Amino acid sequence: MNVVSLHPNPPREPASVHVLGHLLGSAPDGQWTVVDESGATWTCRRAASCLLRPAPGDTVMVSGPDRYRLYLIAVVEQADASASCIEAAGDVTLTAMTGGRVSLESSSELRLHGGRMLNLAASKATCAVTEMDFCAQSTEASVGHLRFFGKALESVVDRMVHMARTALRIVDETDQLRAGHVDHEARETVRVHGRHTVVTGQDLVKVDSAQIHMG
Repeated sequence: MNVVSLHPNPPREPASVHVLGHLLGSAPDGQWTVVDESGATWTCRRAASCLLRPAPGDTVMVSGPDRYRLYLIAVVEQADASASCIEAAGDVTLTAMTGGRVSLESSSELRLHGGRMLNLAASKATCAVTEMDFCAQSTEASVGHLRFFGKALESVVDRMVHMARTALRIVDETDQLRAGHVDHEARETVRVHGRHTVVTGQDLVKVDSAQIHMG
């Protein structure tokens, strides 16, 4: 006599996957190929939480609910630990909550690069460097108050235009000017004074006015 069970066998749950393996490479569709210690090959996608960019030869962790839904969740050990890249798709924001600080430090070199724009904004900024090289095709600055202190200032330009409502220059020692032509013009008064004043000309000295007072 055949006995038929009134309770059918429940469907088997798919076996979850959690393996450690070596990364072989990636495909153009974003799939990564990993081979485990037994030689089995697994195809997976990179998890959003895996910010360290994998490289061929890295030891990685692959996990998922079944072999059709696998993710590369972490890079356990790099084949080449001398270079690391943190990357993510889309915009990336680093936020320190409740007044915390964000620090970027490097023992050798720190680079900031923007493909189209570099935007820095803060209520107060401090920049302290030993040497600086600045190169730009065009620079425009709007400053409410500027104070500059230094030991030496050298400026080499093809053309310089300085416009001000009031200008004051104080030189403790020698003030020298070398030019092809010098033209000074004032709407009201020009005053040249010194303990010893010398005006010389190699070919011609001309003084012309409606009135000339000497002495």
